[in-house]
Amino acid sequence: MESWSFLTNHARVLLRIAQDPGARLRDIAAAVDITERSAFSIVTDLAAAGYVVKHKDGRRNRYQIQAHLPLPEPASQEPAIGDVLAVLMGDGAGRKLSAGQPAPLHENDGDLPARRTGGTGAPGRTASVRRR
Repeated sequence: MESWSFLTNHARVLLRIAQDPGARLRDIAAAVDITERSAFSIVTDLAAAGYVVKHKDGRRNRYQIQAHLPLPEPASQEPAIGDVLAVLMGDGAGRKLSAGQPAPLHENDGDLPARRTGGTGAPGRTASVRRR
């Protein structure tokens, strides 16, 4: 039986970067179970599309996710990348990813994402976010 996943490798790499903005390509590849060459190609794709910005930190790269950008789906401008990452990372992520605010560059720059509720206060529902 074939194995498959709901998330593409691009989404899994983006999620790994959100968990650790200072991760090396080697670590990203190992966590996602792909080759380093594939990890490099995916990070390059994400940077070219504007979803990830690379910053040089000595000999290493640190990544900053542009959480306010919408998903690259042609029919959907909602939700933003940060909204999806916050859901996938859960409350224990250690980093705040909200629409209009890029992911922090360093481990201690963010807070735990707050659980958002809709107008009824029902957990698991997200409030609408207006974009500029």
